Amino acid sequence: MWVKALDLLLDKMKRVGFDFSHVQALSGSGQQHGSVYWRRGASRTLQDLDPDQDLHHLLKSSFSVLDSPVWMDSSTRTQCLHLQDTVGGALRLAQITGSTAYERFTGNQIAKMRQSRGVEFEDTERISLVSSFAASLFLGGYAAIDYSDGSGMNLLDISTRTWSEICLQATAPHLDLLLGLPRPPTSVLGPVSAYFIHRYGFSESCSVVAFTGDNPASLAGMRLQPGDIAVSLGTSDTVFLWIQQPRPALQGHVFCNPVDWRQYMALLCFKNGSLTRERIRNECAGGSWEVFSAALRETPLGNDGNIGFYFDTMEITPPGVGVHRFDRDDKQVSSFGGQVEVRALVEGQFLSRRLHAERLGYNIVPGTRVLATGGASSNRDILQVLSDVFNAPVFTIDLNNSACLGSAYRAMHGLVADSGVSFFDVVKKAADPQLVVNPHPEAAQVYDELLKRYARLEERVLQEPRP
Repeated sequence: MWVKALDLLLDKMKRVGFDFSHVQALSGSGQQHGSVYWRRGASRTLQDLDPDQDLHHLLKSSFSVLDSPVWMDSSTRTQCLHLQDTVGGALRLAQITGSTAYERFTGNQIAKMRQSRGVEFEDTERISLVSSFAASLFLGGYAAIDYSDGSGMNLLDISTRTWSEICLQATAPHLDLLLGLPRPPTSVLGPVSAYFIHRYGFSESCSVVAFTGDNPASLAGMRLQPGDIAVSLGTSDTVFLWIQQPRPALQGHVFCNPVDWRQYMALLCFKNGSLTRERIRNECAGGSWEVFSAALRETPLGNDGNIGFYFDTMEITPPGVGVHRFDRDDKQVSSFGGQVEVRALVEGQFLSRRLHAERLGYNIVPGTRVLATGGASSNRDILQVLSDVFNAPVFTIDLNNSACLGSAYRAMHGLVADSGVSFFDVVKKAADPQLVVNPHPEAAQVYDELLKRYARLEERVLQEPRP
């Protein structure tokens, strides 16, 4: 399906007159964690493709497993527990690979594949991520997994940027041979293959730059800088971080940075986002965003010490559920007044984002920017609370197709990275994000203290019996 989709896309571009000869370099992104299993002999097929035939016909017999596991698979709990036990526990695994064992992560999917589909696994000569699989198509040979997407496998040692021997041994024998050596995300893997030159008119000098995962590519598309944080305010809230000295924890993910492989990025996912904000709007503001916003404007920073945790559904970060309210004396209460409830929700959500970002090694520094996107980023009063909690200016960015845009930026950078040109020199002419709000002068004092209380109360909430 993926190969045929590429056929359809490029054929349509060719029909409408797109001139592929002007493409100097290409890169791309793929859904993180998914894996592709190449059958023995597939490398020879990739090297000798007939440009008069569709790619999906030529490669139809090149995969030992046709139904590739993807990020939605959660059937590998047994393999996750085995991996964590082997390395010495969940935290130790996070310290090595950047994450605790997750069912969707590639290493655990590979372990299950070996155990449940041994015949197909034995017929496999290479395992690719979705990203390196796509790069392999353009390259006409097996493309290396890049450090950044490789960080989402529970297999890569993020400090040495090599495969972790203990994780490989816990997953499958001789797995290093099936994966190949990982490469920096700025690597030029080689020229585009003869198939694309003859079929579509690509230039012989067109370079294939290492592909990466969709989340790392989105960080590139957002052009995050050291100290920046990006917050996507959607159905679920997602936080992207540029960090220099990571502290992997039991929640969240640390990856090698896709635009500067010596640095790191982190990713935090929060399930209770806009749907929870909409519920409180309906219950406390008569379904009106204007009334909701007025409540934020008319209540003080810090909400007079009232703090709330709003986990309508089982949260990812942290793993809690239920609604929990505390007054200024840390006594649990059953309800707040309408305006207090609104601010407690928004402050509580953003305090959680900051707390878990800092636990992964993020620090607010002079020059820190908060980049906001997603539906709620159109609400200035919500962004004002975000700015105050992080004590940093908030900018908005248009993130349509950010992973695709980030891939284009990375292709440009790959051409000059070896000469010492930075990613930011390459993208400096791109449109700047728009400043929306600055923090109030008293914000730092208010929220630095409130964050300490929030952290203590979160521990109490997580220790309560789940309903």
